[in-house]
Amino acid sequence: MKPAFNTPDWVLAALDERRQHDLVRQTMTLNSAQVPHTQIHSQNFTAFCSNDYLGLANHPKLIAAMNDTAQVYGVGGGSSHLVCGHLTPHQMLEEALADWLGYERVMLFSTGYMANLGVISALTGKHRPVVQDKLNHASLIDGALLAQAPLRRYLHGDVKSAEKLLSKSSDSGLLVTDGVFSMDGDVAPLADLSALAARHDWMLMVDDAHGLGCLGDAGRGCMSLAGLNAQTMPILVGTFGKAFGTAGAFVATSHDFADYLTQFARPYVYTTAMSPAMAGATSASLQIIQSDEGEERRARLAEHVAYFRQRVKSLPVALMPSNTAIQPIVIGDSKSAIRLSEQLKALGIWCTAIRPPTVPAGSARLRITLSAAHSDADLVLLCDSLEKVLTAKLSNATR
Repeated sequence: MKPAFNTPDWVLAALDERRQHDLVRQTMTLNSAQVPHTQIHSQNFTAFCSNDYLGLANHPKLIAAMNDTAQVYGVGGGSSHLVCGHLTPHQMLEEALADWLGYERVMLFSTGYMANLGVISALTGKHRPVVQDKLNHASLIDGALLAQAPLRRYLHGDVKSAEKLLSKSSDSGLLVTDGVFSMDGDVAPLADLSALAARHDWMLMVDDAHGLGCLGDAGRGCMSLAGLNAQTMPILVGTFGKAFGTAGAFVATSHDFADYLTQFARPYVYTTAMSPAMAGATSASLQIIQSDEGEERRARLAEHVAYFRQRVKSLPVALMPSNTAIQPIVIGDSKSAIRLSEQLKALGIWCTAIRPPTVPAGSARLRITLSAAHSDADLVLLCDSLEKVLTAKLSNATR
């Protein structure tokens, strides 16, 4: 028999509070690969909540590259990059990414969360402040907390608000923003933020986890959209778990910054390197992203976004200003968001309700994400289902 645990009262109280406010999270197990037509608890669904924006997570070329790399270099990294865990597939991927994006150096990290913790905690401190967008990802906020750095947050997407904070600071520091905001889907005003950072002698750091691969020339992301480069965006963080369809992350920067992070970014120094097999698969993904196939997938994704927005604008909800794969529908209270999510599941649509504290209080939502792997019929099914449940919601509210 398993031992009985004496759970502290404060743990039970915290869980009970989450339940009372419809905020409990739980894991669902997929019984299939990460593809639009999936199985959960042996039921078939069309999923619209994955970050696999280009539909590469189950691509045969990635699977073959992973297997081929594993045959030569094995599966595990075995150690940190600085001991004996930096293998040839890692180096090849770093060089290919640096060439693609136009940076002097790229450093691989095991996850995007660790990349953001590592960079911000190394580059800031008690006398090097951090100014961030109010809707930045949790990992960016946590990086500043780890560094014990003075942290101020400007109004979302508001360059004037950011400038006020920089002007009030007696020390220069790190200006940090997402490229594409993960819960709203909108794009940061990077050109203006870059100019602002230059005027005040601050460093600009951008986490473009949701833009790279999907947006810009050859999929170079928000940097390309804004007309920026390695000089005007000195620190770029990207992840492989979204458009790349694999796992892990990277930081693109200069030789000097990379040398500094190698010494002082603790999540880089003290973590086993990502799997060399995963690095091999990611290199194959990068080749697709840069190819004609990548262009075709980005075009198909853009078509899906346009169709979705055209259909949904006639429904009794307000669309958010997003032209990316992330198309949120804000419902408001958590209970209503959960109810709508369950109604969509009954129609064969899997779309998880996102609730506080992931999003601000009162803005629980359906975070709908589109993929190049979705078919036109999938988009029709989604929009027809949304029309059915949202029209029914409006009808019930007016009774």
